[in-house]
Amino acid sequence: MEHVIADSLHARRILVTGAGGQLGAALLEEFPDARGLTREQWDVTLPPFFEADLVLHAAAWTDVDGAESDPQEAAAVNVGGTQHVAELGAPFVYFSTDYVFDGRKNEPYVESDGPNPLSVYGRTKLHGEAAAGEEAWIARSSWLFGSTGHNFVRTMLALGRERDEVAVVDDQRGSPTYVGHLATATRELLALPYGVWHVAADGDCTWAEFAEAIFDEAGIDCRVRRITTAELGRPAPRPAYSVLRSERAEAPRLPHWREGLRECLARLLPD
Repeated sequence: MEHVIADSLHARRILVTGAGGQLGAALLEEFPDARGLTREQWDVTLPPFFEADLVLHAAAWTDVDGAESDPQEAAAVNVGGTQHVAELGAPFVYFSTDYVFDGRKNEPYVESDGPNPLSVYGRTKLHGEAAAGEEAWIARSSWLFGSTGHNFVRTMLALGRERDEVAVVDDQRGSPTYVGHLATATRELLALPYGVWHVAADGDCTWAEFAEAIFDEAGIDCRVRRITTAELGRPAPRPAYSVLRSERAEAPRLPHWREGLRECLARLLPD
């Protein structure tokens, strides 16, 4: 079963949910024959009205802080939406998150580590994993960024052009993952067995280190003032350490996050 899908993608009806988001856009580049569905075309909180042979389920509630004040809506999208995808009866990829972990570990999280989410967002994504069922690949990734959509790289570029200094958290560590690399790894995942896979960029950094790298690579003269999570005062708790690695030899291996950053900036910045 593992290789049937990978070997016959061209003959299958592939759907990409959340096509209006940064990951959905990257998946449509990687799978050009797929049909992309934006939220306007299919709100995943509603039952499906079409058929598919394979679904790349990128639609999600990703507002981590907003989920704290609207947990029912976050669950409707991340859990209920995943149940609706499962109702199609087709194999699918469910994209999950490093935020299913509590961050108390000091070495990379692997697939066999027990989840313990700290936030509403993390809990809804974990419950979404359960809703995906047995015929699904669960791809946990982290700190996604791309040349489209709302993400840390685009935010830092905008702030760096406006300010001499930005304050960025330096006590959360993870692996920033370029959506283009995750989309490529998704194709590799389709040749592997169903189940949980950790698919994140190589290397790790703090948000402050990531911001410094963004300014360095983009040639922007902006200082980074390192602050704590407590100083930032966001509603949702975040794991202090959420680096993901796979314990499986056959898992897709992504390039270093800095390589992903360079590819992303090449799209965002003029020559």
